[in-house]
Amino acid sequence: MNKLLISASCQTGSVRTHNEDMVLVAGELIRNRTYSDEIIIDGHSRFAVALADGLGGCNAGEVASLEALTNLRFFVGDMPEGLDRTGFRVLMNEWLESINLIISSKGHVDSSLFNMGTTLVAMICYDGRFFTVSCGDSRLYRLRDGQLTQLTVDHSLNTLTGDAAHSCVVTNCIGANIAQSWLDISDISDDMRDGDLYMMCSDGLYDMLSDKEICQLLMSGKGDADMLCSAAIEAGGYDNVSVCVASII
Repeated sequence: MNKLLISASCQTGSVRTHNEDMVLVAGELIRNRTYSDEIIIDGHSRFAVALADGLGGCNAGEVASLEALTNLRFFVGDMPEGLDRTGFRVLMNEWLESINLIISSKGHVDSSLFNMGTTLVAMICYDGRFFTVSCGDSRLYRLRDGQLTQLTVDHSLNTLTGDAAHSCVVTNCIGANIAQSWLDISDISDDMRDGDLYMMCSDGLYDMLSDKEICQLLMSGKGDADMLCSAAIEAGGYDNVSVCVASII
């Protein structure tokens, strides 16, 4: 693995009046626009590629997603050298506790921000190793040899069944005065291959498109982030939709 080719898109959709999603690519924060980058990987590389979906129905989801990703960007850059897997997990859990306190305190100072919260899904490169981090129902997928696999677990409960439109309650997130939040963390470094494609998305994508449709778009060569967002919007675009696609070459 020498580098990542990354495309990102973060769009409001067809129904919502504002965008509570945000994407982070290394030092760049993306909302209401598209972005692409090429990142060289070596044993000293340190950055995060992440996506946050501010919780709809709560106050100021767009503030929570911005706060979480801005804080994560600086936190990853300031991590000490020489952490093993356990040390990385301990430090990330300390970060979760810290960002929860930051977001909650803002809500107590400003009532318009009370109860704000956000999901998080990320790939963090720490000294050349890659860790996945998730909290909430934003997803990370891997496309390998034509097979699309969801690598994260949704922290949510479906509230409607049968043919009804998708509806869920997020059971784990950052902020929102949740009683106890947690991070799912995995070291995927030894299972990454040249040619792999990783895709992060908010529920605005997978609520509108099936995994089969997403896979077909990725396989067709039209599966950059903006094309995937456009397909979700054309399918209804009921929510904000954000996608980040990272290809290993």
